[in-house]
Amino acid sequence: MDFGIGFLSNNVMLPIIDLFYSIVPSYGLAIVALTLIIRFALYPLSAGSIRNMRRMKIVQPLMNKRMQEVKERYKDDPQKQQEEMMNVQKEFGNPLAGCLPLLLQMPVLLALFATLRGSPFSGVNYSVNLQILPAEQVERIQPQAFATPPQNIYISEGEHIKVNAILPGGNKLAVGEHTKIEYQTQEGKPFQAVLAEHPDTQLIPEWKITKGEERIRIDAQGNVEALQPGDVTIQGTIPGLASNQGFLFIDALGRVGAIDPDGVIHWDIVGMVIMFGITLYISQILSGQNTTNANPQQDTVNKITPVIFSGMFLFFPLPAGVLMYMVIGNIFQTLQTYILTREPLSEELQKIVDTQEKEEESAKQKALPFEPKSSKKKTTG
Repeated sequence: MDFGIGFLSNNVMLPIIDLFYSIVPSYGLAIVALTLIIRFALYPLSAGSIRNMRRMKIVQPLMNKRMQEVKERYKDDPQKQQEEMMNVQKEFGNPLAGCLPLLLQMPVLLALFATLRGSPFSGVNYSVNLQILPAEQVERIQPQAFATPPQNIYISEGEHIKVNAILPGGNKLAVGEHTKIEYQTQEGKPFQAVLAEHPDTQLIPEWKITKGEERIRIDAQGNVEALQPGDVTIQGTIPGLASNQGFLFIDALGRVGAIDPDGVIHWDIVGMVIMFGITLYISQILSGQNTTNANPQQDTVNKITPVIFSGMFLFFPLPAGVLMYMVIGNIFQTLQTYILTREPLSEELQKIVDTQEKEEESAKQKALPFEPKSSKKKTTG
């Protein structure tokens, strides 16, 4: 039984979507509600990571100073040096400790991401691998039914079923042989029969040959004719029920990519990509990632990271609904960071901050060699 990403998606995410859609019939609002619920549920883990990051930013200069002193003091005794450095790390804390909360929440966030990439928000893809053999080897082909893993397909608002793509005669064909790729439920009911029970639903499967295009021929109904020996991969796609539905300024929740092949620009996608970069940058500033002067190279990396991630979504596009979730998640993270970084510091940390401020003030005063003299000339009477 699957207790991973698929389990969380099917048993946590989809029921929440169905619940909110039953209250407010809008899949766009369902995405907003689902994102906020998951973010609030993970708030304690995120808060722990942000607090640790804030603490490490304060103690890092003192910790580095102590580490350097240990290196100098025990430079001729590597074993003692290592022991003392571990003691310093225990005293100030491990910088990697803040990563644990992030790792714990990753499966949930990945399940949320996977849910929004599938039905009903986007088309669901099935990969069918075929092996075409020469006609003289037809006697070596042993018919054995082939089926892809099942995927959730919304067939009407709030109703979804698991559907497989199958080849009843198997995925090994001889040249000249014909077969048909079919969709059916896990109970064996043809997908077309399910759609016939929902006449208002228009989910017309599409087929695309992604490997070995010259080796087979396939029509719109999934009928396949083997032409040449070799390996073939066919991608079948069942459209998402809400993929063409809009929400607020978004034209279609399932649209993928900011620019169509014909050059048409979708400014709703562009706007969300830009918003993602801005919110990521603001979150970094609030958390202090862009304010460290000790490592200019790291500062540069932090500043260009939002640009890199935003540009990535232009070259490796995601469905609009997924982008919306990521922007909402970033806004939530930014607000959370803003709130937590304004919490009162502990007495221990406040003393460190006060000491650092005094040292900085003292360093500034020592940097001035003399007090500026008045430039005014005395006037004679």
